[in-house]
Amino acid sequence: MRGLVYAVLSACCFGTLAIFGKLGYGLGLTTWEIVQYRFLAGALIMAGFTAATRPELLRVGPRTLAKAALLGVCIYPVQSLCFMGSLAYVPAATTSLILYIYPLTVTLAAAALGRTRINRVVGVSLFLVLAGSGLVFYDAFARDMPPRGVLLALGAMLAYSCYLTLVQAFLKGERARSLTLYVILFAALFFNLVGGPGPILALDGPRLALAAGMGLITSALAVSLLFAAVELVGSALASIFSSFEPVATLVLAALVLGEPVALPQLGGVACIVAGIALPNLHLARRRAAVQG
Repeated sequence: MRGLVYAVLSACCFGTLAIFGKLGYGLGLTTWEIVQYRFLAGALIMAGFTAATRPELLRVGPRTLAKAALLGVCIYPVQSLCFMGSLAYVPAATTSLILYIYPLTVTLAAAALGRTRINRVVGVSLFLVLAGSGLVFYDAFARDMPPRGVLLALGAMLAYSCYLTLVQAFLKGERARSLTLYVILFAALFFNLVGGPGPILALDGPRLALAAGMGLITSALAVSLLFAAVELVGSALASIFSSFEPVATLVLAALVLGEPVALPQLGGVACIVAGIALPNLHLARRRAAVQG
């Protein structure tokens, strides 16, 4: 039970990222400044926490650093900039829901590469995610949302799909938490070297609070809780309950930002969450049967 609670809490932490992004725009920040603050604070907090609790995870080889550099400099920044950029045009819930179409593209890419087979369970799952996606896009265009915001959210989803596909290959022989930490560190270096010290020198109370909140909640807590959940209940069950993230974003967007919740959005949430949970639940049952 504790592992499932950790997974849901992790999903809620990840789900706050869109809320923080909207709050950042409310402070007059640019997209680049928001991601610069997020990754710098996240890298500092995660590195400090790891050094205090699991210092052995800081010791990695050149191959791990090369993998982390590729992901943290070439892939993750694209996803982050597209995601935050989308928030400047469309509601937080819409951006989050479009991002969660990624299981569809990841599965199709894996099938095209011969890494997985689309059986009946996976087929139903893909249909549910596709149906949910249709409801989300219907809602977006029915409310006349700017196409630029929708396209940026799609870009974030495609970049994230590419990121996850590469991570699956890169994790062979690696410790997931070490790789994740160094991906965040390289992303922080990229954004702050390219962006320059201006935003850091301009830190005031509200900006510092925003950066600390993003670094602590969306990076350190979200990742730590997710790994704790995986250790306790396994990746399949952790994935099922992690799919609560778009629900958390939808609820928080309504409560914190006052965004309206439309019926197509609720239908899209239900279909996408069901589509993500179905194959993971099937996998968890098969593993339980084998172990039993």
